[in-house]
Amino acid sequence: MVSLQPDLDAGLTGRLLIAMPALVASPFAQSVIFLCAHSTEDGAMGLVVNRRLGQPGFDELLEQLGVAPRPPRRRIMLCAGGPVENSRGFVLHSADWTGDGSLAVDDSVVLTASLDVLKVIAGGAGPRHALLALGHATWAPGQLEQEIQQNAWLAAPSNDSIVFGSDHDSKWRRALGSLNIDPIRLSSVVGHA
Repeated sequence: MVSLQPDLDAGLTGRLLIAMPALVASPFAQSVIFLCAHSTEDGAMGLVVNRRLGQPGFDELLEQLGVAPRPPRRRIMLCAGGPVENSRGFVLHSADWTGDGSLAVDDSVVLTASLDVLKVIAGGAGPRHALLALGHATWAPGQLEQEIQQNAWLAAPSNDSIVFGSDHDSKWRRALGSLNIDPIRLSSVVGHA
C-alpha cells in the first residue's frame, strides 16, 4: 500500500498542501497552498493559490502602489494568499526572472516581495508565470507536521497548471487528482489501521 504521508524530515518546500475535509469549518476549507518554506526548526510559510481576490483589481492595486504604466501592458492574477499580513503582497513566479528581494523556492519557482517585479510585469515583461498573493499562511515549528498527522492536509508535488492556472475553482480537485484521489470519496473521519 502506498503512503500518502510525506517524508516530513525532508521538508515540504516547493510542494502543495491540499486541505482535507477536516478543515471544512476553517478559512482553509478546500484550499491549495504552495509552500514557500518549510523546516522542522523554523516552521512553514505558504501562499493559498486557489482563492481569487475580487478587490482590489490588479490595475487598482498598481495605481495604489504608484506602479506605471497605467493601464499595465500585462496583468497577473491576484489571490488571497492567507490570513497573515493580508495587506502585504508576494509575487510567486517562475524562475526565468529574478530581482532584488527574490528568493528561490526551488529550481523552478521564486518568491519576490519587492515592487520591482510588479513594475517589470506592468511594463509587459518579467517572469513567464506569476501570481500576486496578498497575505500568507504560516505555521510554528511542529504545527504543520502535527496537522498533517491529524489528516488536515495532504502534500502533493507542485505543478505550474495548479499553481499559476487561472481556473481557481478546479485547483483543489485537480490537486487531489494528482494524487489519484477522488474528492467525493474523502471522509472527515480520522482513523488508524
